[in-house]
Amino acid sequence: MPLIFITGGVRSGKSHFAEQAAIQHFQAQQSSTEKRLIYIASGIALDDEMEKRIDRHQADRLAQPIKWLTVEAPYDIAPVFESLKDGDVVLWDCVTTWLTNAFYEGYDRGVPCVTEPGCLASKLRTVKQAIQSLQTKNVTLLVVSNELFDEPPYQNEEVELYRRTLGQLHQWFVASAQEAYEMNYGIVKRWK
Repeated sequence: MPLIFITGGVRSGKSHFAEQAAIQHFQAQQSSTEKRLIYIASGIALDDEMEKRIDRHQADRLAQPIKWLTVEAPYDIAPVFESLKDGDVVLWDCVTTWLTNAFYEGYDRGVPCVTEPGCLASKLRTVKQAIQSLQTKNVTLLVVSNELFDEPPYQNEEVELYRRTLGQLHQWFVASAQEAYEMNYGIVKRWK
């Protein structure tokens, strides 16, 4: 399974780059099986800005000449990975949104995951295992995430925990990936 990791600042062009790379992999795939181009969306429209971003991403995919199968997975993403089939080309957008959702899942019940001992570690372990299980399948996985490490440390302990966790997750993705890219101002830099 090829794993391609793409990171960059907000609105750096990383999603467009990832979509184009996914399409190229999909078109190049020589497979006798029924292949699918899948977009795993982790965003939740909690405010007007996020709703507009989701609408824009959906419109971008609809405007492309190839049909995307969109799977909404804001929380429990492991079953989506487990359901993938040989020949699938998959774009997950994005890790930072999913991680935020994982941190605060349960907030509506008064017990966000980030406050429960072992909850976040369990979610991260489950996602990593599901991605590693793709090694036995002929699936191309492109993973998009935001780069949040250019800013000075925050005084808020929870924000710093989030950044630390995201940084560790990024390192895991890059170590596991065959290719790793960073986008800045629409310019692509290949690191691996």
